[in-house]
Amino acid sequence: MLDKPSTAPEAPQLDPFALAKALSGHHFIGGRYTPARSGRTFAVVNPATGEEVARAADGDAADVEAAVTDAARAQKDWAKVPARKRGALVHKAAALIREHVEELARLVALETGKALRTESRVEANNVADIFEFFGGLGGELKGETVPFAPDVLNITVREPLGVVGAIIPWNIPMMLMALKAAPALVAGNTIVVKSAEEAPLAVLRIVELMNRVLPAGVFNILSGQGPECGAPLVEHKLVKKVTFTGSVETGKIIYRAAAEKLIPVTLELGGKSPMIVFADCDFEKTVQGALTSMRFTRQGQSCTAASRIFVERPIYERFVAEMAKRVDAMVMGDPLDEKTDIGTIISPGQFEKVRGFIEEGKATAGATGRACSAMPSDPALRKGLFIQPHIFTGLDTESRLVREEIFGPVTVVFPFDEAEAVLAAANDTEFGLAASVWTNNLRIALDFAHRIESGLVQVNQNLVVQPNLSYGGVKASGLGKEASLESMLEHFTHKKTIMVNMA
Repeated sequence: MLDKPSTAPEAPQLDPFALAKALSGHHFIGGRYTPARSGRTFAVVNPATGEEVARAADGDAADVEAAVTDAARAQKDWAKVPARKRGALVHKAAALIREHVEELARLVALETGKALRTESRVEANNVADIFEFFGGLGGELKGETVPFAPDVLNITVREPLGVVGAIIPWNIPMMLMALKAAPALVAGNTIVVKSAEEAPLAVLRIVELMNRVLPAGVFNILSGQGPECGAPLVEHKLVKKVTFTGSVETGKIIYRAAAEKLIPVTLELGGKSPMIVFADCDFEKTVQGALTSMRFTRQGQSCTAASRIFVERPIYERFVAEMAKRVDAMVMGDPLDEKTDIGTIISPGQFEKVRGFIEEGKATAGATGRACSAMPSDPALRKGLFIQPHIFTGLDTESRLVREEIFGPVTVVFPFDEAEAVLAAANDTEFGLAASVWTNNLRIALDFAHRIESGLVQVNQNLVVQPNLSYGGVKASGLGKEASLESMLEHFTHKKTIMVNMA
């Protein structure tokens, strides 16, 4: 028997286990919690213990039909709301999210295994920031007056696309949903989100919170499997835009389906990001930057993780040793424990994939894999999906660990001697999402920033995605941009030209 929707608490619930149970078995469609039409559910598992903590509604084409139909109906009225008022409503909803930050942080830590202090709380605050930022951009949905002829008034206006289908991954599910939903909503679209199978709870709670402010049907969310729920969403005739973050393989499938309908897509598909370290860098800052860049506190489960680190030879050995020492000092343990720096891998499948890469690297002649940190000693965590971070040296550039996205706490470090050679090595990848350069030589930094084939290049830092800074990849890392005014205007509206003959 499913819990009634009313069991989900109105006030912040700091017990993530209780909240997970209360949210079990539901989508959020048309302003209310609703079970899957089929009645089916699937397990949501705590990756730190292997225990089931909730059941998620197992959506299919019938649920997609209901959600998209409601969204299409609501969009007609939502588009008529003045843009600044739409933005004000989104901003008001962001304030409600801000009140629930700690609740959301604990809930996402429970379902993803990301450490509360170092990752999950940061993500929850970023979600509020993103909705606040885009909420203030309603007034920027403006057109132009275009000179044409003295007796013809020629103007352009920005209009919403309609219903947006958004498919999100599990690594930072709340933030990536916000980056898609916030600009879409302010621009006058309605949205149907398909959550990741591994992490459906925190995003479900966010949609419910925002529906306390937004009109019913404007913001909807479904949980389910890709083929049964995601594919019908992409293919639905009333969905006029698809935005997706995930694997290259799935992105290509979505792109082909969208092409059949001739609708626009935004794709963020992954990376194999280089970090280039010159000998003149601020050594202490750069070593710490390597830990941040590799996203070790997120178990390396990040598209922008610096999984290829190139260090100029004079400081190479020292750099690797100091990096390993600092990762060793990081605490791996219960994601909900404030002392924990590093949590778990998300799922058994991803665990086996990462472990396979590590074993392959260790079996490679001439390679060294340094296992860092220490496995948790708590018996309650013995079934948890914990993997020690690994720093590899001595691998060939054609190794799978160097060529393929691992999406785990594994990085490969290389020495280099020549600037042009390291630039060529950094660009020798199918991906082009993010990169960083660490040097006190501004000329080299700017030269490399221009010539690295990447959508985002940072110098002497490697921050996560920030509101108001355009984010998106080149090459196999995807199409389109997120996180900026540009993303709202170019990816969630179309420009209409209106000509008025006054003769």
